[in-house]
Amino acid sequence: MPVTHALAVRNFRRYLLGQLVSNIGTWMQRAAQDLLVLGTTGNSGSAVGIVTALQFLPQTLLGLTGGVLADRYSKRRTLLLTQTAMAAQSLLLGLLTVTGTVNLLSVYVLAFALGTATAVDGPARNAYICELVSNERTPSAVSLNAAQFNMARSVGPALAGLAVAAFGTGPVFLLNAASYLAVLYGLITIRNDAPDAPARPRAGPTRARDALRHIATTPELLLPISLIAFVGTFGLNFQVTISLVAVTVFHTGAATFGYLSAAYALGSLLGAIYWSNHPKPPTARRLTSTTIGFGALEIAQGLMPGYSSFLILLFFTGGAAVTVTTTANALIQLHADPHVRGRVLSVYFLVLLGGTPVGAPLVGLVSDTFGSRSSLMLGGFVSLITALALSVSFASRSRRRLRITEPTPVASSPFASAQPKGERHPDL
Repeated sequence: MPVTHALAVRNFRRYLLGQLVSNIGTWMQRAAQDLLVLGTTGNSGSAVGIVTALQFLPQTLLGLTGGVLADRYSKRRTLLLTQTAMAAQSLLLGLLTVTGTVNLLSVYVLAFALGTATAVDGPARNAYICELVSNERTPSAVSLNAAQFNMARSVGPALAGLAVAAFGTGPVFLLNAASYLAVLYGLITIRNDAPDAPARPRAGPTRARDALRHIATTPELLLPISLIAFVGTFGLNFQVTISLVAVTVFHTGAATFGYLSAAYALGSLLGAIYWSNHPKPPTARRLTSTTIGFGALEIAQGLMPGYSSFLILLFFTGGAAVTVTTTANALIQLHADPHVRGRVLSVYFLVLLGGTPVGAPLVGLVSDTFGSRSSLMLGGFVSLITALALSVSFASRSRRRLRITEPTPVASSPFASAQPKGERHPDL
């Protein structure tokens, strides 16, 4: 499927462009926020971990609620409210910073406020994609959404590093507040009568336990969610680790931190573009194998002796990371029942982002105790071991199911996904 397949849909184009502009501002704020905390606390890794944890803690507390809201109410109206709330948070943080009244406590409070809006925004934002395009365009739309996210993650930190070096952190927060106008404009101008969009599922009971039951009985959902629970908690804390390594290992400033973040994000962007053009649909086998590779790369990342080698390997680590998250997301989008898709996605984001309140402070503590490199190696080790364990577990379950159901076609295996009935997947 061509990468531009979903771009033929006008509503999706407007949505994607608005998200790109807004996400660039968001990543600029994330980078500037880390630098603000490091400057305020004298390079405390624990403080960076705490502010990151507070930003993602609401995902743990409200993640399932966000999915229920996404399935119960209009996703477009929900997004208009959440995006406005996030713009207000950025505006307030920017005003506090430029007036010199910001302190660590205010950063903590506003990070938690941003996380609260994001917990509701995430499930609605991702489930809304399936209302903008038809089912056959969904994989293309998911890949393009991942590409714009990683393009923003590539450009945002680099721009933030340069902007902070030139103007300080306050103007970066204000610029992010203004960037939300792009996504709000896109949402307002989306037409509800687009001919390509599928009909919205009829409203029904929106109970969180329905989604949990659906996940537990669907191996194609249970595997990615189980894997991401560990990878998201321990392996995907680059928002913390990159800033710590830049400041405490290489003793560099804001601009160099931006270059490191951009290298990681550029690898993620190219990885997303590559997989969006891949002829084969996502499979569980691809997910586990790429997670093993990601874990090995992250361990090697912690062993890189110099800045140049660290920067180069960070590019490949970013590509592996986006392969893991994009494959997991696509598997869930393809296999989740449309009536519970918002709630299933809320569980996915709960384990992807909700583990950060546990992982980020732990990463900061490991960094303060054993050095910043050790925090990277910890994340890689946990990711690698988890992928190996789940790969063996689900392969064993698949063999048991095949013995029980013979001569049922192999398409019943949890390692088969999105293929025609009765046709063996080429990955097997």
